[in-house]
Amino acid sequence: MHVIPEFDLFVIGAGSAGVRAARTAAALGARVAIAENKQLGGTCVNVGCVPKKLYSYASQYSADFADAAGFGWQLGQISFDWPTLRDNKIREISRLNAIYENLLVKAGVSLFAGHARVLDSVTVEVNGHQYKTRFILICTGSRPERPHFQGSELALSSDQIFDLPSLPGRILILGAGYIGVEFAGIFAGLGVKTWLSWRSELPLRGFDEDVRKHFMIEAGKHCQMLPGRQIRSLVSNGKGGLLASFIDDSTLEVDQVLAALGRTPNVEGLGLENTRVGLDQHGKIKVDTSFRTAEPTIYAIGDVVGHKALTPVALAEAMLVVRQLFGKEPANTLDYHRIATAVFGHPNIATVGFTEAEARDRAQAIAIFETGFRPLRHTLSGRDERAYMKVIVDTGTDRVLGIHMVGEHAGEIMQGFAVAMTCGLTKTQLDATIGIHPTMAEELLTLRTRSR
Repeated sequence: MHVIPEFDLFVIGAGSAGVRAARTAAALGARVAIAENKQLGGTCVNVGCVPKKLYSYASQYSADFADAAGFGWQLGQISFDWPTLRDNKIREISRLNAIYENLLVKAGVSLFAGHARVLDSVTVEVNGHQYKTRFILICTGSRPERPHFQGSELALSSDQIFDLPSLPGRILILGAGYIGVEFAGIFAGLGVKTWLSWRSELPLRGFDEDVRKHFMIEAGKHCQMLPGRQIRSLVSNGKGGLLASFIDDSTLEVDQVLAALGRTPNVEGLGLENTRVGLDQHGKIKVDTSFRTAEPTIYAIGDVVGHKALTPVALAEAMLVVRQLFGKEPANTLDYHRIATAVFGHPNIATVGFTEAEARDRAQAIAIFETGFRPLRHTLSGRDERAYMKVIVDTGTDRVLGIHMVGEHAGEIMQGFAVAMTCGLTKTQLDATIGIHPTMAEELLTLRTRSR
């Protein structure tokens, strides 16, 4: 007997990607359901990009207040109240949760609050009820990876760090990826004595080496950097704090420890064993270039696939899948090499395109143009901060292969250059562009002499 499916698309996970996919599919006439067992909006809205950026804004005011004196401002006594920031953040996230729900309801999407499990290639179970669907889209995201050392249960994850009852006086952050360096900047800016510890020589693995070196110097002016330091154990110090011991036998007493040692995909309990969907060695769902799994009716996108764990990337992947399934568009692929990204540390980092090492692997010959300088603002503020910019060019084609920046507002500046890179920017075109003076961004247009 042929069973008519209730839905054309059943989305598992109502993070940024899931909500975008559900709304777009519904707008194209599909019958859509979406299931979520936590708050709507996923990691980005609830315990990621949005609250982290709000806290980053908060942490910058301490430097701004200090800078103001050089410009003639006389400020009175300054104090910071953690509960005010925390509770205002909570209210804003609740507002965004409500907006997401309203968007789904208005789009005509059936919203299920509960854990969804795949029973077979066309059946999803939520809260004991089974639903037939033509297609299933998995976008369940990722969660903080739990570290494996003695006493690791005493460390906080990035999901837990936002809503502390009080601000610690001292904090140790384990891991120098995106999350670690961003929270190091946040806590240092809020007046917390901060240590950043990681196993290798430089922070931010995967970024351009010159960027990593420059960032380490600048960030080290705000917090204590502990490169090559691996934690061995964590115990209570008997005074309300924690004692961290490292494999080099050094120790450190702090009030809190944040473990920012990576993220792992959310695949447990999805019922994938009932299908042909496979996982790679990192536990991520295997997909082809169209985001289809080994099961022709099941697709997966976002952090659970992990091509590039960025919210705008997940949104783009969602659009590609939905247009392919319901917009009658041919299967398409994303060019992950031209996607810009930013790290909202102190200072900011932004990059688009290849690192120098990647560019050397892909081009016969490259030219490097770079500059380091003290921003105009700090000639009066007196702040000891230097910006860094780098442009990588394929000398055979004149194409710009990568642009990298460390400095104030790097993310905002790089967004415009990412548009140009997507359009095939050449060094000749970059040089021909008239800059806006005086700005930091114009420095990228004045790099005429090769560094090497």
